[in-house]
Amino acid sequence: MELTEGSSGGPGAVRRARLVAVAAEPDDLSSARLRCLDGVAESLEVRADLLGDPDPAQLRKHFTGTLTYCLRTPAPGGGHDPVPAERRTRLLRAAEHYDMVDLEWPHDLARPELLAAVPARRRRVSWRGTLPAGRGTDGHAALREQFASLRAVPAALYLLDVDVDADARSPGPQPQQAGEDGGTAAPSLLAGLGRGDVTAFASGPAGTWTRILAPWLGAPVVFGRVSAPGPDGMPSVGQLVTDYGLPELPPLRGLFGIAGRNSGRSLSPRLHNAALRTLGLPALYLPFQAEALAPFWRAAVRFGEESGLPVRGLTVTAPHKETALALADVASPTALQCGAANLLWQEEGFWRADTTDTVGALHALARAGIDPAGLRAAVVGCGGAGRAVAVALLGAGADVTLVNRGHERGRDSARRMRVPFVPLSGFSAAGYGVLVQATPLVERPPFPVATADPEATVLEMAYRDPPTELMEAARARGLLGIDGWEVLLVEVQEQFRLLTGHPMPPAVLRALCADRARAPAVGTSAQAGPGACHGPADGLHLAPGP
Repeated sequence: MELTEGSSGGPGAVRRARLVAVAAEPDDLSSARLRCLDGVAESLEVRADLLGDPDPAQLRKHFTGTLTYCLRTPAPGGGHDPVPAERRTRLLRAAEHYDMVDLEWPHDLARPELLAAVPARRRRVSWRGTLPAGRGTDGHAALREQFASLRAVPAALYLLDVDVDADARSPGPQPQQAGEDGGTAAPSLLAGLGRGDVTAFASGPAGTWTRILAPWLGAPVVFGRVSAPGPDGMPSVGQLVTDYGLPELPPLRGLFGIAGRNSGRSLSPRLHNAALRTLGLPALYLPFQAEALAPFWRAAVRFGEESGLPVRGLTVTAPHKETALALADVASPTALQCGAANLLWQEEGFWRADTTDTVGALHALARAGIDPAGLRAAVVGCGGAGRAVAVALLGAGADVTLVNRGHERGRDSARRMRVPFVPLSGFSAAGYGVLVQATPLVERPPFPVATADPEATVLEMAYRDPPTELMEAARARGLLGIDGWEVLLVEVQEQFRLLTGHPMPPAVLRALCADRARAPAVGTSAQAGPGACHGPADGLHLAPGP
């Protein structure tokens, strides 16, 4: 497909959201952090249930924006369990010094003294909870009913936070696809309200995308952690600014994203969104965390149709690549041959599937001066990425052997591809000119390189900072090691071209390389950026695929 440029509407036409930095760790309130946030965030929210009650006067010495006080109770995921009298006392004291005070539905709203002390213009009314789940339930309707209860009390801002991970944390049988309707209920509510005093999103890693998208759907604010992203799915301030271009809200007419079980760790949103902004294309690339691809895909497509922000394409990571192929109306011959796809996109009314793992592997080898023709190649891992690399190497003239921990899957893949299979337990790297690590294992090497031939090349499909033990071991032996970053640089360009119909601007990749060169070698993380105060570091512990 080809995505056309959007109209900018002239100078000053781009809207902006109010960026709220949420302090949840003691170091978040250090003078250095506050000075760094000043000018980036318009407001600072103090999670008093986690941090106690800091002196607002001291905070204002280093941060010139507004201050919000939030004392969460345990039910909505807070860290403090005060007796009612203590909570009342703390909220009343906060009302004297903070610009905005969070009052929880329903218990705080039943106290006339709190409503009197916190006038509507300084009042945030919040609800946090779960929605009915299961077949035949309507999460959107349930959330509309909840909002109707909140708006009975005048406030400057209404906040609805749907916990889509609550069922997963509870013992016992799980409701049918518990998180799916809840995940889209919040953005659907915003899209249908047309109000400027409401924000709604889903909590948990599966809800991160709803937090990021909320301002484009009418929410006046967007929340980001001061330091690292939170377990509640809240991104860091640095991620919001660096990866998604917030607080600016350029025109938006469609959505892309990465779908997988660890999508929040991917660098794809940073790279794709930088390219979209550079080209002026009216789209946003989001992290879609999905335990099961098919039901998520159906819910996301339905949300896009209803909201006017259609989902135009997805990058897909393991273990969903086989499902991605099954969902497509049309698939490329390569995707059909390897039985997996890592890219889904809409074109002329059809969903198309392809894999860029083939291009990524071959181009990374070629850039290193390696021609696989005539070489023995061992591909470790028989998932979607491994099978795609095997197809690519076979097409390039290599003599391919598949290696896998699971015997049944390994034998089945080898039989379909008509190549030899060796169980991982009996694999030796000796005798192979190309060794490909295509498993999601990055914490330790899946095979030793001690027996590898001196002229062997080790290609890794996963990328992370710092380099994996496998890559360090290969380079220490003097082997040519091609890590997942080289594969990423190739694949992300091909994926962007297929998704949008445009080449990725070279400046985007140059910026990534420059950021990596400046980043510390250890402890790099995806939350860095202007609000994080520790440099423009990149992704961490990242899974195979962009």
